This record gives sequence, structure tokens and C-alpha cells, in this order.
Amino acid sequence: MVKNRQALVFYRKVGFQFVREEPFTMGKTTISHLIGYKKLGRSTFLSQKTYTTFDGGESLESLPKLCLELLSEQKKAWLDLREGCESLKDVREREVSCGGFSVRLQHNPGRIKSSMADVGEKNVKEKRCFLCLDHLPEGQKGILYRSEYLILSNPMPVFSSHFTVSHLDHRLQAIAEHINTLFQLMADFGSGWTILYNGPKCGASAPDHLHFQAAPSGQMPIEKEIREEKRLTLMTQDDGVLLYRVRDLGREVIILEGDDPMAVGDVFKGFLNALKRVFLIDEEPMMNIAGFHETRKWRLVIFPRRKHRPDAFFREGDARVVVSPGVIDMGGVLITPVEKDFQRLDAAAVEGIYGEVSLEGKTVEGAIEAMVYR
Repeated sequence: MVKNRQALVFYRKVGFQFVREEPFTMGKTTISHLIGYKKLGRSTFLSQKTYTTFDGGESLESLPKLCLELLSEQKKAWLDLREGCESLKDVREREVSCGGFSVRLQHNPGRIKSSMADVGEKNVKEKRCFLCLDHLPEGQKGILYRSEYLILSNPMPVFSSHFTVSHLDHRLQAIAEHINTLFQLMADFGSGWTILYNGPKCGASAPDHLHFQAAPSGQMPIEKEIREEKRLTLMTQDDGVLLYRVRDLGREVIILEGDDPMAVGDVFKGFLNALKRVFLIDEEPMMNIAGFHETRKWRLVIFPRRKHRPDAFFREGDARVVVSPGVIDMGGVLITPVEKDFQRLDAAAVEGIYGEVSLEGKTVEGAIEAMVYR
């Protein structure tokens, strides 16, 4: 069973890998189970892929320090990562001033594979998952994080220190069931880092494999803009958690802020469920999330979405614009792997992209009202 963590830890220790998640029904009860296997006569992939371990013990080095050590060692041992990090030296950036906000365009050819990824359900099922242990490149290793995740250096980085926090099991990308993991990562990485989440239908390049990202804070324009009090409208307050709507950013941005992560998580789930009721759906509503932790303050910055990619992404020839917004793009660093897009995108085009992929304001207001009167 997915929720039987003690059993899952045991099976992993004796060499099992979990590769998919399926419902199991007995009578009127349906419980999600993980399906796995063990290769007999071979050492486990987990031991082969573990650089070091972090379980939260006080005597250990800090998680950021371990991650930076991992990055340094992996650059030496893994050619793909070394080349990916070297390519950042050739990345070009330019500022685009829009109506009330700014965006930093980043021409990053190394991100073309991620931007062009076919994340359709049929294609995802048919291709090998690049986050599964037995599919990781030969030279790649990671930090075993709290017995459930592997922290990996991203070989196609946007930032100089860019990590993927991948679950050991092949299970679906879903935030509601794993919001506590997001807060745990925020706590373990600390105030100088940002934890990122892409929904399975709006930015996750591996929508069928649960993962987060981590990067040093201060690199996305949104981080500075949300500190301007004139932009913030307090919509509601629940159990000590403040819910703000942010104005004049060209896209819908919601902030949840409080000094108790459990309370912030509960309000977040309330907002998530309200969106489900508004859309009349059971699946996870489209959204991207950036998490920040400072002294006694926990902040979730949420980008509610209605589309993954703008229409221009699907045009042919010169009319095509290869922009595939995920959480980093929604945070104000718009990745343009194709040079002509980097050169030609202007304020009107950027505002159009944000307006197209972001959820409408009236729908967001309706969800917040549904929270208030739930």
C-alpha cells in the first residue's frame, strides 16, 4: 500500500524497486498500491546510485552543503552534467519590461529537450522514465533523502545550482498527498533556497514520476515583486494563514503565508479542493508552486493555470514560439531555447503568453470564495 511507509522502506532495503502505482479494490474499498520488482543476484540500483545520505540527524552536514558537494563531485565524474553546467556560461539574458512587472528572458539552448518534451499521456506511458533508478545515466548519483527520495544534479540546469528531488518509486506527480514533503524540503534546505513544484499537466517533464526541484533563492523576479506590499490584496485569513492575491503581474498569483506549516498546508488543500469544485473535476487542478521558508515564516507562491503551452507553441514554421512555461517561467525567468524567440519576444508577446496560460481572475476569485464558504 502506498501509505504503508514502513513496509516500503523494508522492501527497498532488500532490493525492490517500485515502478508504477495502481488501484486495488476489495469490495467497496479501493486503495492505491505500488507495483515493484527485484533483480535477483544483482546489487541494488539504490546503493549504486547513492553518493551520500541525509536523514535529518543533527550531527550531519547541512543539506545545502551536501548538495553543493554532490554537484562538485558529479561535474568531475559525469560528463553530461559537466557539459550542461559549462553551457550556462553561454546563456544570454535580457530584461523585458511589461505593464507593471518585468521578465528576464533566458536563451538557454540546453533546455530545448525539456521545452519540447511530449508529455501526452500515451507518450509518457510508452517511453522510459528518466527518473527511475534503473534508467539513470551510468555516471549519475544522488543524495538519499529521508529514505524516500534521491536528490540529483540537474544535467539541463537553468541555474548554476539546480537539483531535482526524485521519489525512489515510480508514482504519479501529485501535490496534495505530498505537501508535507514540500515543507520538509523547505525546512531542510533553509532560508537561502527555493523549492519548486510543477503540476503533471503544466510543466512537469516527468508527469508520471513524483519530483520537486531546488535552487538558491533570489533568482526569479517574482521573489522581489511579491515583497512589494502595494501589490498584495488580502483575500482571507484562516487559522493564522494569510491568503493574498497579487496584482499587476500579468498572471494570477496567490500567496499563502503563515508561521505553522501544517496550517499553511491545510489552507492550501482547501484552495486545491475549491478549484476542483469550481472545475467539477477530481484530478489535480493545473498549478505551479514555489516554496520559501524564512525564520518562522512559511510562504507558498501559487500560479493557477488553465493551459500548459500557448497556442504559438503549436504553430508551424517561423510562427512557432518554443516557450513551455513551468514554475521557473511563471516566476519570471522565461526560458527561450530557440534564439529567434529570444530576440523577438517583446512585452506584448510576453503578456500574451502569461495571459493565455494563467487561470482567469474571476475563476480564482470564485475558488477563494468557495474556500471561505466551504
